[in-house]
Amino acid sequence: MNKSDLIKLLANEKNISLKRADEVVNMVFDVLTSAMATGERVSIRGLGSFIIKDYDPYTGRNPKTGEPVSVASKRLPYFRVGKEVKENVLS
Repeated sequence: MNKSDLIKLLANEKNISLKRADEVVNMVFDVLTSAMATGERVSIRGLGSFIIKDYDPYTGRNPKTGEPVSVASKRLPYFRVGKEVKENVLS
C-alpha cells in the first residue's frame, strides 16, 4: 500500500472526497515529520513508535573501488513496530 492507496481507502471508508482525504493524510504526515524533526518520539498506540537515532561517524568502503570512505555522523528516523501489529503479522 502506498500513500495514494491510503487516501483512496480513507475516502471510501469514511465517505469523504478524495481531496479531503488527501488533506487529512498529508496533515498527519506533516505532524509526524515536524515532531520527529524536533527530536520528539512519536508513539501511535497499536501501531508502533517513530524515534530519531543518532549514528556515529565511521569509515566505510566504496563498493566499486574498495577504497576507504569517511561517512559523517547522521540522524535518521527509525520505526519500532508495536506488539499488536507484530502479533497480527506473525499469526
